[in-house]
Amino acid sequence: MDCIFCKIARGEIPSNKVYEDDQVLAFYDLDPQAPVHILLIPKEHIGSAVEITPQNSGVVAHIFEVAAKLARELHLENGFRLVNNCGKDGQQTVQHLHVHLLGGRSMTWPPG
Repeated sequence: MDCIFCKIARGEIPSNKVYEDDQVLAFYDLDPQAPVHILLIPKEHIGSAVEITPQNSGVVAHIFEVAAKLARELHLENGFRLVNNCGKDGQQTVQHLHVHLLGGRSMTWPPG
């Protein structure tokens, strides 16, 4: 598979890891949009939120558990944002489910 996030999850492409277990990898975004900008991905290839099923939805819950853990560890007690872009119109640029954890500054709305 030629998916860049699958290659990162397999260790074929280096990343600045902040968390890893058997289901999820979290690493710093190369183009941060906030002082804290971490991507959380399932190690299993799931193309987008549209492909979430009863069989693979447990990893999505686990991503949110990891995001909460990282937010506590990174002292984001004033708040943070979790973002999942889905599909072309949703501005999904990598066709592998991922959640952006953004924090360390006040977020604006709408995001743009």
